[in-house]
Amino acid sequence: MVFGRKGRVLAGRFHHVLKRTPTEVRRALAYVLLNARKHYRQRRRRIPPVVLDGASSGLWFDGWRGRGPPPGRYADADREPEVAAPRTWLLSKGWRRIGLVDPAEVPGS
Repeated sequence: MVFGRKGRVLAGRFHHVLKRTPTEVRRALAYVLLNARKHYRQRRRRIPPVVLDGASSGLWFDGWRGRGPPPGRYADADREPEVAAPRTWLLSKGWRRIGLVDPAEVPGS
């Protein structure tokens, strides 16, 4: 029991779908790293400049096209990486065949 609660923590908040192709993996990576840009477009707001959230794993992502986006206000790129290294061909190399992630893209568009 954590925080005085019992039960499944992520129930209803986690959508588990196995990614089987390079295209699916690349789309998932872009979605996770650039999701805020998608939500701005959906609300018909001006899409924000490309800046990483300081808490984002994008600081250590090595699949950006060109130079990666600049770190956000609270980013500390010198800290120990908080991501696990990819262990499968699909996550380490396969998705790159589709194309690196452009920091200016909007997922799902």
